[in-house]
Amino acid sequence: MDHIFIRDLRLDARVGFHKRERHTTHTLRLDLEIGIAQSAVFNSDRVADCIDYDTVVERVRALLGEGHFNLVETVADRIARLLLDEFGAAFARVSVAKLGVMKGAGLVGVSVERQRQR
Repeated sequence: MDHIFIRDLRLDARVGFHKRERHTTHTLRLDLEIGIAQSAVFNSDRVADCIDYDTVVERVRALLGEGHFNLVETVADRIARLLLDEFGAAFARVSVAKLGVMKGAGLVGVSVERQRQR
């Protein structure tokens, strides 16, 4: 299936359920795959017929700035649903990882996949 991808996007967010994590931000690494619902873009070559990834990044940044999240699972789910609901994506695959939070591990996170309801 055709999709747009954004890899290794790094944004700061307040995420974590430990007391020490509630008052600080963590850098998240995001990988997004956004299913293209309309094939018109392949013939038109117009941004208006596709999903503008600059707008996606700004919207995700705004979502992360809305408050504190206990779990990266919640962050991934909210981003996936945003892509489906606001951008009309056919599907969304979202991976969210917290950087540097576990000794010996480069990334700790979650991946979710959501489909548009038919």
